[in-house]
Amino acid sequence: MSDSRKRKRPLVADKRYGATKPKARKATPKTKAKPRRTTRRKATRAKRRGGIVGFVQRLVGWVLRLIWRVVWRVGAVACLALALMVGYYYTTLPDVSELLDGRARGSVTLLDNEGKVFAWRGDQFGGVVTTKTVSPHLRHAIIATEDKRFYRHFGVSPRGIASAVRINLSEGRGPLSGHGGSTITQQVAKLLCLGVPFDPETQSEAEYETECRRGTIKRKASEAIYALAMEAKYSKDEILTIYMNRAFLGAGARGFEAASQRYFGKSAANITPAEAAMLAGLLVAPTRFAPTNDLTRSQNRAATIVRLMEEQGYLTQTEARAAQNNPAQLSAAAEARAGGYFADWVMSSGPEFFTRKTTEDVVIKTTMDQRIQRAADDAMQWVFENKVRAGSKAQAAIVVMSADGAVRAMVGGRKTKVAGAFNRAVQAKRQTGSAFKPFVYAAALDLGYSPNDTVVDEPYCQNIPGSGQWCPENYTRRNYGKVSLTQALQDSLNIPAVKVSEFVGRDLVRQVASDFGLQSDLAAGPALALGASESTLIEMTGAYAGILNGGSSVIPYGLVELRLMGDSEPLMGTGGGIGERVVQEEAARQLIYMMEKVVSQGTGQRAQFGGRQLAGKTGTTQAARDAWFVGFSADYVAGVWMGYDDNTPLTGVTGAGLPAEIWRETMARVHEGVPARPLPMMSPSQTGETRDRSPGRQNGGSGVGGFLDNLLRDILGDGGNTNARKPRETVSGSDR
Repeated sequence: MSDSRKRKRPLVADKRYGATKPKARKATPKTKAKPRRTTRRKATRAKRRGGIVGFVQRLVGWVLRLIWRVVWRVGAVACLALALMVGYYYTTLPDVSELLDGRARGSVTLLDNEGKVFAWRGDQFGGVVTTKTVSPHLRHAIIATEDKRFYRHFGVSPRGIASAVRINLSEGRGPLSGHGGSTITQQVAKLLCLGVPFDPETQSEAEYETECRRGTIKRKASEAIYALAMEAKYSKDEILTIYMNRAFLGAGARGFEAASQRYFGKSAANITPAEAAMLAGLLVAPTRFAPTNDLTRSQNRAATIVRLMEEQGYLTQTEARAAQNNPAQLSAAAEARAGGYFADWVMSSGPEFFTRKTTEDVVIKTTMDQRIQRAADDAMQWVFENKVRAGSKAQAAIVVMSADGAVRAMVGGRKTKVAGAFNRAVQAKRQTGSAFKPFVYAAALDLGYSPNDTVVDEPYCQNIPGSGQWCPENYTRRNYGKVSLTQALQDSLNIPAVKVSEFVGRDLVRQVASDFGLQSDLAAGPALALGASESTLIEMTGAYAGILNGGSSVIPYGLVELRLMGDSEPLMGTGGGIGERVVQEEAARQLIYMMEKVVSQGTGQRAQFGGRQLAGKTGTTQAARDAWFVGFSADYVAGVWMGYDDNTPLTGVTGAGLPAEIWRETMARVHEGVPARPLPMMSPSQTGETRDRSPGRQNGGSGVGGFLDNLLRDILGDGGNTNARKPRETVSGSDR
């Protein structure tokens, strides 16, 4: 065991005893250090952290530090993800030139008979414009109304979004309902549908538009990211150029050049401040504010934008006052409301792949005469304003054409300036009534009979197998004895018409009517002669045109030629015109003579105007559900139908009344400035005594041998069996 105590120094309390102190080591003098401020803070903090308050403070501090650590890490990840998404969209963005024409379909421009534009269909694109080529007023109007900080933000405007949310909440809507706060760049992102192209094989255009316009939070976020990518890829002017070329501005116009041409008939480079404000006002709601729908509402919207332009320094006070005092007005072509019923008819009659579903830009020249179209529109409105009781729901339709079937004007209903509406001139099939009778007499005249040949008007019944007895009556419920064919047509007598039809043969009458263009199913019974069959107004008018042109059928047409925009050679020509002969020219000219008596002396006297020679025929169906007047001058043929869409009977209206007045008002306006010419008619005295009375039908119909007037009278005067019961077959009335 070792002696450890020898190695230890003795424990001595030096200061306690008086022993000699060991010589101290000379120490280096030290400067006394001042207490640090942080030490004082820690001390103070330590004092404050005592108790419950200190615990709470420490807990809050810990939570805040934790939140900060999480937030900056999440923020960093989010920024990285945002950068990656922006970068992805950046790589998918094409060159600006590929984004300027965003139409899903082509356009159709319709020209009148003089080559002037009167209507547009499809998506109209007037050509590319840029921020440098449009009027500065248009550029300023767009920025003033849509995004006044466009040149200062980076694609998304937090201030604009916050302002939109505040306004929406103050108006009682959801934060994203109503005002969107989107910048022009975000609107372009929406117009581009975030780069997703339209695929007609998988969805309709309407479905595509709906998908592109979804307003969910996720969609809004995607638009914002896409907008950031666009800001990185394109300059501000390039983004605005895309916007000006792709925006839909109502009436089928895509882009501001198309809209300027559509509404004002001028280039977007030449528009005034008032016109620029009206175009910019369409961006918020193209259909609602389209000037072709409501010019006053569009002008009021433009006035608001003029004030914004003045407030933002784009217009001086003098310029703004001039724009307010002289609001933009529509061009004459724009006032035509896209061509109305006529343009609809041409579009429906042409090939679908070049009209309704065209992917090309097409130009169609038509037969429309805008002067005649205005005449028909004005006549319709004048009669209903001055001759029809207020509140009446009755409808009417008008067709005006040349003798070769070229349609010059069409009104398909009382609302004359519409597009896409139900067209009663071509879509409504209605019973023709006594307007059918000329075809009965055309068949007889073509067989060799004369307008002076006679028939006995007396009580007449016929026994119809399976139906019983059928006894037609005249409109007056009177009989007139022996009458000429001319008088029978002139006074629209029913019994003579039925007798002539039965004698020459219903099949022959049906064939004549069909060859003249009445394509609907024709009645099989004896009521055929009284217009129990249905037809459209355009068919009836075309059939009467065949009578005027000397007995040859016509196919009504409105399309003259169709070509692609920019091409000089047409792809197709007219699809109508004069066809094969139906009756001999002499028979047609005699029929015109008989129909002239209808207007000059008979049931159609209300149609007279200007001392001109006119011919026509009235027609009223059973219970006055339909009323017609169809007739012609030497220059034009016109047809008028009147009735209710639901077949409600007309009150106090026959073909000799309001339809004849509408016809007169139309044709009087049509013939303003047109020299009067005589009708191409032939009276019986011009035929001579040596006329062949049994020529047969020109188109292969079976001929009937010559019959003397008394034989015709005796056979047609046979009243038949009067004891059988009356059938249920519909019988059309005549007119007085």
